[in-house]
Amino acid sequence: MSKSEPGKLTLLRGATVLACMDDARREIADGAMAWRDGVIVAVGTSTELAPLVDEADMIVEAKGCVVTPGLVNTHHHLFQTLTRALPGAVNASLFGWLKALYPVWARYTPEDVFAATQLGLAELALSGCTMSADHHYLFPAGVRLDDSIDAATQIGLRFHATRGSMSVGQSKGGLPPDSVVEDEDAILADTIRVVDAFHDPNPGAMLRVAVAPCSPFSVSTDLMREAALLARDKGVMLHTHLAEDADDVAFSLERFGCRPGEYAQSLGWTGPDVWHAHCVQLDADEIGLFARTGTGVAHCPCSNCRLGSGIAPVRTMVDAGVRVGLGIDGSASNDSGHLLNEARQALLLQRVHLGADQFDPREALWLATRGGTAVLGRDDLGSLEPGKRADLAVWDLNEPAAAGTWDKLAGLILAPPTKARDVFVEGRAVVRDGILRSVPVEHILANAERSLARLMSLA
Repeated sequence: MSKSEPGKLTLLRGATVLACMDDARREIADGAMAWRDGVIVAVGTSTELAPLVDEADMIVEAKGCVVTPGLVNTHHHLFQTLTRALPGAVNASLFGWLKALYPVWARYTPEDVFAATQLGLAELALSGCTMSADHHYLFPAGVRLDDSIDAATQIGLRFHATRGSMSVGQSKGGLPPDSVVEDEDAILADTIRVVDAFHDPNPGAMLRVAVAPCSPFSVSTDLMREAALLARDKGVMLHTHLAEDADDVAFSLERFGCRPGEYAQSLGWTGPDVWHAHCVQLDADEIGLFARTGTGVAHCPCSNCRLGSGIAPVRTMVDAGVRVGLGIDGSASNDSGHLLNEARQALLLQRVHLGADQFDPREALWLATRGGTAVLGRDDLGSLEPGKRADLAVWDLNEPAAAGTWDKLAGLILAPPTKARDVFVEGRAVVRDGILRSVPVEHILANAERSLARLMSLA
């Protein structure tokens, strides 16, 4: 990955539209921006920033392009990238899908996790993502969170690694087989280890760690409660799955005697340091609870469609003031990793449910940028304005999938290009001219194919 030298100034100019995604939601024609040491120092028209041309050490020409903040993925299971379109899981809903996949995931090695994570992050980077959360909750055969962190560090995206866990197997009434669950004391001890070793709380952090028991149907009430206490003691965020589908709600009612939102609240799992994945089946009271407490939601529309989970009440959540971002979810339940397509799907679902005028393309892009940074607690990112970190994507709409658009910003969502032309993270080029610059894609694919062949031979 190319690195920006200290003090070097980069100027981007000539963008057809520079979508700032700031509070004023400015859209600058013939837009330009400049950054130094990973921080944006100027934003305006190309004419306004013309005096910086002589000072610039590098100039990025963006004629004919749309420039946006980097896209943000608030929920993923990157280890699942090697189990896309798995027979037995293709036509299943959530619980059946999980039961089909657990035996394959139980055979993962550290090398498999590394390969899957790099493959998934390469796909995200090429499609304009600059920051991704990863919910890793399965640790067989010596696998550690360190394996996915190492993979992410090489790719060069900002990474929010979450130390997930499962502790309640089938013998105790949980969904996962006993072979893939962990001892709860060991879970908490390793969570402390990874937070102490890797979490960076500072503005501009490339790596943060969150505490993330997998779900109410795979961990105990005690672990949920202890995880919340641990996270707050360490000053890190909390993440889990919640109210993903009707089976999930039915399990909560039968097992805990209450709805998922009430259960979460009773254990300390609401607040601005918490974000829940999916929340497809939240009712009005739960939405109000999340709005009052500042609890975030990772909306995963493609996965929700793929598993038949339902249509999340995103319009209602956003109108109520709930923080909502977009998530890919596992590549085995999506089965893609393209955030512009995710934003498009979010828009389409709200429209098919509520009407064609009920969700605008610019709202969908907001969810993919500012919404995601709000959910992950990153007020240093998400908009193109002085003082924010230089995380951005440059989109060339002159390709068959996107050409012919009139409103260029709306077209970015309605007719998304297949990939970003350029992606910068902390001012460094991760993708240039549609090519991943940090790790050769051929190397990533070879490692993935090696792991896939081994896993298929054991299936």
